[in-house]
Amino acid sequence: MIVADLPDAALVNLVRERHENALAEVYRRHGGAVWSLARQVVRSDALADDVTQDVFVRIWDYPERFDESRGSLRSYLNSLTHHRAIDIVRAEAARFRRESADARRTATAGTDLERRLGEVADAHAVREALHRLPARERDVITLAYFEGYTYREIAALQSEPEGTVKGRIRSGLKRLRVMLYALEPDAVGDAP
Repeated sequence: MIVADLPDAALVNLVRERHENALAEVYRRHGGAVWSLARQVVRSDALADDVTQDVFVRIWDYPERFDESRGSLRSYLNSLTHHRAIDIVRAEAARFRRESADARRTATAGTDLERRLGEVADAHAVREALHRLPARERDVITLAYFEGYTYREIAALQSEPEGTVKGRIRSGLKRLRVMLYALEPDAVGDAP
């Protein structure tokens, strides 16, 4: 028996009986069309290869699912190909979304950690510099910037003129800037 001379339905019957040469003939006849359709849907040679393999493995595993009364073998293979290719496109899109979300989370977590570490380092540097200020400047800056008091409220608390409080804050901030610049010039900007 020469399988090349048999019609498609007879080849599928031989595939049911586990004749590998019958499957090879089905592939020879229809493999190119299956691959081309898969390639149109998945837009990747490698994925088209995967779809083609899946379709012919399915014919080998479930030859009884082909029903000649419902259409030609080519139509059946095209239907299998289309469904499998769509499944792969959906799976690839879902994988891409998952990986993108993971990458964004990882990048955000890394950036958040770096920013937080930078903030902690900056806060430590500011605290160190603040402790080096004269007590009068340190006190007014602490009240204004860390406790939220206005110039007027600080002046009332310390029984000092408002202008004196403003002057101490200005001179204290200037000294802080000089000290912080000495620690990390890029973080503070231009030299004072």
